[in-house]
Amino acid sequence: MRTFESGATRNLDTDKHDPEGFLSPLVIARYNQYMHQHRVQADGVIRASDNWTKGIPTEVYTKSLLRHVLDVWLHHRGFGDRAVEPLEDALCAVMFNSMGLLYECLQDTRPKTGSQSEM
Repeated sequence: MRTFESGATRNLDTDKHDPEGFLSPLVIARYNQYMHQHRVQADGVIRASDNWTKGIPTEVYTKSLLRHVLDVWLHHRGFGDRAVEPLEDALCAVMFNSMGLLYECLQDTRPKTGSQSEM
């Protein structure tokens, strides 16, 4: 048990997940900036921020992920002038594609809704 100076008590938090510690607000803020910049599509239409949750094939995520990893690698090896995009953008794109790929994997493992299983 934890007891605070006020007298309030709480269970220990040693076995609880700690998103505040696992994530960096600097990284999340930069990622949000990157994602917002990429909301404008080639046709000028602004897509919804959660558009990606409609589903993108895993092959698309994987191919894009590797293109951006190549840019990160080029920057890392001192060949940033040969990369397609700046390092921070490439890292944000790696985050987007890896999280999208994980999202699709997690979608594949969740239980199907009643309407789908009744078909």
